[in-house]
Amino acid sequence: MNNVIDAFFQFIDVSENTEATYRRALRQLFRYFSERSISQPSRNDILSFRKHLEHLKRKPSTIALYLAACRRFFAWTEHSGLYPNIAFGIKTPKQEPGHKRDCLGVEQLRTILNSIDRKTPIGRRNFAILALMSVGGLRTIEVVRANIEDLRRIGNHTCLFVQGKGRNSKAEFVKLPAPVLRAVREYLADRGHTSKDSPLFVSMSFRNMNSRLSTRSISFICKSAMRENGFTSSRLTAHSLRHSAITLSLMAGISLSDVQAFARHKSITTTMVYAHHVDRLKSPCEDAICEAIF
Repeated sequence: MNNVIDAFFQFIDVSENTEATYRRALRQLFRYFSERSISQPSRNDILSFRKHLEHLKRKPSTIALYLAACRRFFAWTEHSGLYPNIAFGIKTPKQEPGHKRDCLGVEQLRTILNSIDRKTPIGRRNFAILALMSVGGLRTIEVVRANIEDLRRIGNHTCLFVQGKGRNSKAEFVKLPAPVLRAVREYLADRGHTSKDSPLFVSMSFRNMNSRLSTRSISFICKSAMRENGFTSSRLTAHSLRHSAITLSLMAGISLSDVQAFARHKSITTTMVYAHHVDRLKSPCEDAICEAIF
């Protein structure tokens, strides 16, 4: 089966991240078959696998990715004459529109940033990370992929070129306003001489000194800063900083197209999800009803 899966990935053209996700999904699928002694899987077995994932409390988005891998794999097996496409037409769980993470307000962001001890190198690094993510709306993967050479001048602005989700190059950028740029420069000054292709943010732990931070490390830094200030909700994560930046942009009256470009959304539909929440927050309905009653 491993040979068959390898042949499948030699045939399809996907990114490394997509291949890793598909491999993980197919490993789980065939482990599911093996544990149940299923040697000739049918469509019903794929449906049972979907129920199995739901029973494990996998997120709808995760189940959708796994089923996408199954559909594509069995479409290939049928095309190659190896096995019928038993996954054709298998539907994914319904995903409700909206966000799985909450955002923070201006005062909450200010509280978090002001609480960071900038007298230490680690504090200056963490402050730079949170300031960059809060103002630039960066994803954790964009922070991880950033190198020092990605800081470039465009006209009167210093910008950070980023490689976003599903992108193969660093063609998009975020501007670094003066306070954010100052925070990044103060952090880089601690590191002394570095090559241009060095990671922008590195570990300061003894074991991994100067190695590129991982997405898990970035998430831990952000989540820790939130918890230390009493923001302990499980719906507040590193991604909440991105949600906050996009939401605050819309609340400031910036156009949908400008926010779409800022957020690096492929489709304006994604940006409109944020706009819907902002419009709902601005709605005076509850206040009007409350005033009428009380």
